[in-house]
Amino acid sequence: MEKKTHISLYWKCQLIGWSVAALYWAFQGCTGDGFRVDVAFLQFVLDVAMYILITHLYRNFSHRNRWQDLALEKLMWRMLIAIPVMGVIYAVVTLVKLYLVRLAFLSHAPQPFADFMSLNAVTVLVGGVRLMAIWLLAYHLYHYAKREIRLSVENARLELSFKQSQLDNLSAQLNPHFLFNALNTIKSLVYTHPDAAGRAIDLLSELLRSGLYKGSTMLIRLNEEIELVRDYLELEGLRMEERLQYELDIDVSLSGVMVPRLCVQTLVENAVKHSIALQKQGGRIELIIGEQNGLVNIQVLNPGQLKQGKTVEGIGLRNLKERLDLSYQHQASFKLYELEQKVCAEIKIPIR
Repeated sequence: MEKKTHISLYWKCQLIGWSVAALYWAFQGCTGDGFRVDVAFLQFVLDVAMYILITHLYRNFSHRNRWQDLALEKLMWRMLIAIPVMGVIYAVVTLVKLYLVRLAFLSHAPQPFADFMSLNAVTVLVGGVRLMAIWLLAYHLYHYAKREIRLSVENARLELSFKQSQLDNLSAQLNPHFLFNALNTIKSLVYTHPDAAGRAIDLLSELLRSGLYKGSTMLIRLNEEIELVRDYLELEGLRMEERLQYELDIDVSLSGVMVPRLCVQTLVENAVKHSIALQKQGGRIELIIGEQNGLVNIQVLNPGQLKQGKTVEGIGLRNLKERLDLSYQHQASFKLYELEQKVCAEIKIPIR
């Protein structure tokens, strides 16, 4: 297959930019007296070639000295020196070119070079400084912006990788923590209620099969999470019998919404462990899930009161709060508060 020639953006800009400038100068020349097409064409070719050569040599010099990696402030100081130097080089090359073209094509003897220089040097120098300033600013600002975008992308990738690593570590903590508690429940039933222990093993097997071990899965559908909660509550109910009562009030229209794995189960487990299990008469857990202002509002209520100054405690709730912050960039929230002589654990998650 024939291989296509690729012209980089740099060379396209060089060719187009200096060609447009040379055409503009040629147009200015055609409005004056003594315009010749052959001279105008030669001037066009020389202008494009010379100025591409000058700016390309500058580009190689700046690359060798790694100016493209400098901070903006340091780069600007170097450009303040480079612009007048480049302007002088432009002026010298342009004046020599103009004089030689006149020498080659004028029929009468041209004026002396010193007189030609003194007459045109200031005008050409000012024009050269202006053109070189535009070229250098455009060139360096393009590379500076490109570098900043590249660094931003790399930083974003690093941050995403770091957050994913944090989530993986938090996810790895979930399963042993939950499994340890479930096995303790089964252990407490083995000698006192063997039949209940058998049912508890079945429930634990179902929990493991249906969603507890889902590899690196961070989000699951709400209805799957609720099934895990039901199995967990039945498992704990075998141990606590009539001391554990619960009521689920769930908006079925939210069944397909994705939520962090084990987020509801963690709240329910915390309510059982720190409230129901500690009270001789037990109590009722209420799970309420609905939509509020574009958020999934999850509330778990249990009897009791918060200790003064109580904050998030235990691996489960700390883990949950960190996962919410990482997964939703602080758009999700978790809080514990008292509501009508009950403790309410509440999560609000953006609907995705």
